[in-house]
Amino acid sequence: MLDEFIHLILPSIIAIIELIGIFVVAVSAVQGFYYYLRGLFGHKDHNVKLDLANGMATGLEFKVASEILKTVLVRDLNELLVLGSVIILRALLALLIHFEMKTSEEHGG
Repeated sequence: MLDEFIHLILPSIIAIIELIGIFVVAVSAVQGFYYYLRGLFGHKDHNVKLDLANGMATGLEFKVASEILKTVLVRDLNELLVLGSVIILRALLALLIHFEMKTSEEHGG
């Protein structure tokens, strides 16, 4: 009974978490573009690259969370391998973004 409930409700939860991740990345991109244009025409100094990287990293964290939840729904080994690969790739991408953010902060933008 609990297993049926989990399989019924979990896809909706996963979809909501993925939408949150997409929303975070989209808002970060629009905000980054706004600050880029503002700096281009108004000569206002703002670290657009760091803000955008931070938004992408946060969005990726939501996407990884949804992938982890998908492991509950896995039925066979092939699905688990694909899911594991996606989780590893997203985690590596998040690590690269965090490294880029740290490097950018150390060099002052």
